[in-house]
Amino acid sequence: MKVGDAEGHFIPISQLAGVFDEEGPAQISRENAQRRISVELNVRGRDLAGFVGQARETVRRQVQLPAGYGIEWGGQFEQLESASRRLMIAVPLALAMIFVLLYLNFNAVRPALLIFLNVPLAATGGILALLLRRMPFRISAGVGFIALFGIAVLNGVVLLTYISQLRRDGLPLQAAITEGALTRLRPVLMTAQVASLGFIPMAVSTGAGAEVQRPLATVVIGGLISSTLLTLFVLPAVYRWFEETPAGNRI
Repeated sequence: MKVGDAEGHFIPISQLAGVFDEEGPAQISRENAQRRISVELNVRGRDLAGFVGQARETVRRQVQLPAGYGIEWGGQFEQLESASRRLMIAVPLALAMIFVLLYLNFNAVRPALLIFLNVPLAATGGILALLLRRMPFRISAGVGFIALFGIAVLNGVVLLTYISQLRRDGLPLQAAITEGALTRLRPVLMTAQVASLGFIPMAVSTGAGAEVQRPLATVVIGGLISSTLLTLFVLPAVYRWFEETPAGNRI
């Protein structure tokens, strides 16, 4: 190999520099006026946040970086942290909006609190479903919880509204609860069944995007099972206890 000079002469490169074969990076990347080396990997079989937390601790204990060097954890983990911060705002906001809508529907706090009991039991069913399927918590699962809370509360509204209507029509407490539970059994089951059946293909999917679809569908299906049981059995019992409790002892 030769190099041409300004006068058109060609000079062998061996006379200008020493050439050696050595191993080195195929590309030198820079970011913020600093050199950057990327180490990429795919996490399978466990949650991303837990893996990165363990990797950070291992690197902190075993890796001593020279002066001027630093480590940044990015990629999907960075997106997970950003989405988690947004989810910490979205979930409480959704719950607050649900409670406000319940209050506006009944014009009272106590019925809204009764129906709001569906939320924790629905969440319990969703969490147990994730544990049974050995799935880590993902952002899509958090979105599934928001959808689950809406469906669970809707079933509670359907039942409690009808029981309250029967009470206003003059039926005794026990008769109104029994009639309301029996009459609204089919609508509540249909609501839960339709939603569950619609999410089954997502829960068993294995194609592209399955890692997002499966946690969301699992949360909704598991939560609907537990919240439906609450709506049909626990909520009427709590409503009777609440109505029989003297007003001065109510919360």
